[in-house]
Amino acid sequence: MTQRRDTGPSGTGPGVPTAPRPGGLWDSGLSSEEYAAVKGAGFEPVGQVLGTTVVNIGYGGVGGCPGAWTVRDGKRVPFSRWVQSLSSTAASIHAARTLALSRAAAECGALGGDGIVGVELRIGRFPEGFVEYSVRGTAVRARSRVRPHRPFTSHLTGQDFAKLLYAGWVPTGLALGIGLEVRHDDWRTSRRTTWTADNQEVDGYTQLLGHVRREARRHLTLDAAKYGGEGLVVDEVELTVSESECSSYGYARDFIAEAVLVGTSIARFGRSERSAGPTPLTMMRLERER
Repeated sequence: MTQRRDTGPSGTGPGVPTAPRPGGLWDSGLSSEEYAAVKGAGFEPVGQVLGTTVVNIGYGGVGGCPGAWTVRDGKRVPFSRWVQSLSSTAASIHAARTLALSRAAAECGALGGDGIVGVELRIGRFPEGFVEYSVRGTAVRARSRVRPHRPFTSHLTGQDFAKLLYAGWVPTGLALGIGLEVRHDDWRTSRRTTWTADNQEVDGYTQLLGHVRREARRHLTLDAAKYGGEGLVVDEVELTVSESECSSYGYARDFIAEAVLVGTSIARFGRSERSAGPTPLTMMRLERER
């Protein structure tokens, strides 16, 4: 039997929040610099939180080799009716990550926290070919009588979180944008990739990468809108491309591109009366002027 060991903070199972720690003891994933910045901004850490989901990403409703496509006026236009889509698979991946994020937020609420800073999204392999999506971060609580309606989530570090507050903005939620696209390496593309081809752009590959990035950005914007933010601070941008032989045509390939964008939705809470950080020291000459 394959065994798996997790060295991170222990969870309590799907949907079960963590009870507050006895005696006010808390743990944190913050560095000393982050801890100082969070406290300086009026927040206290209350504990680490974890949300996890193990899923099986199975059959997406399509098979075989898709037809090739091109992009016109920013939209994907198929060359044939055999073009397949991985939109359902992308939706499943987004749902799995969102569920893990909501479980971390539930743990934050159970600890009395107002939000999570320093959120890390991780992907791990699970036995039997399953995939684990996990969310880790540090729950914090404001030294204030005003409490948010629901815990916020943010990928910002402790220092960036403090800077955001000093500038008069607050995080409202972690937004995800996932794009998953496949393109068949047909004769239009193959003739540009042979060793006898001239130096030229392979527009099929360019369209694949451009389209999957736009799809991820579109979904990121829609996800951020759910949190009611006015802006979006994007930090993590991942793009991976894999290839596989076409089962119907041995000489051709399918290229699968996945783009993942991670950002924090932010909203203005009013112009802060505090400065955007510690003020500089005034330097004065001590010797007498001659």
